[in-house]
Amino acid sequence: MSSPLRISVAKRTPAVAAQLAELGRQTFHDTFAADNTAEDMADFLAANFSPEIQLAELNDPQIVFLVAYMQQEMVGYAKLGLNSGLGLEEGKSSVGRLEIERLYVRHDWIGTGLGASLMRRAIEEARSQQCRTVVLGVWERNQHAIEFYKRFGFREIGRHEFRVGQDVQTDLILRKGL
Repeated sequence: MSSPLRISVAKRTPAVAAQLAELGRQTFHDTFAADNTAEDMADFLAANFSPEIQLAELNDPQIVFLVAYMQQEMVGYAKLGLNSGLGLEEGKSSVGRLEIERLYVRHDWIGTGLGASLMRRAIEEARSQQCRTVVLGVWERNQHAIEFYKRFGFREIGRHEFRVGQDVQTDLILRKGL
C-alpha cells in the first residue's frame, strides 16, 4: 500500500502560491519568532511570504518548489534555486550549483522523516539538473537544522549576512558535492 504522503514539483498556480505563502509564514514564525522582535518578524514575513511573491517565484525558471502533501494539505516544501552563487568567490561560475533556499516542514511534522524525504528529493532534483554541488544557508544559532544538514554530508564553507527585518544575523553557508 502506498503512503498518502506525496512529494512532487509544485504546480505554478495562484492556489499553490497561496499555500506556499501561508506555510512559509507559519513555519518561519514558529521557528524564529522567539529569537526576533515582533517588528522584525512582521517586516520579514511581509517582504517574503505573500501569494504574489510566491507566484512570481513559482514562475521563475531558475526556481523549483518541491511540495509535500498529506491528502490535500501542504505539510512541507523545499525551494530550490538553480545556478546559485551562494558561497562562491567573485568571478567563479555558478553553473551546476543548486541552492536549497528553504526546507520548511510544519512543526507537527518535525521528527516524522518528512524533512529527510524533502532533502533526498532536493538532492535527486540537483542530480536531474546535472548539478555538481548543493549549497544552503542556515542560521548559526539553529543547531537542530545544522545537525540535520551535516547528517546529509553538508560541510561549512563560509558565512554570510541574513536580515530579519532590521536585525542582521549570520548564516553558515554549507556545501555538499554530488
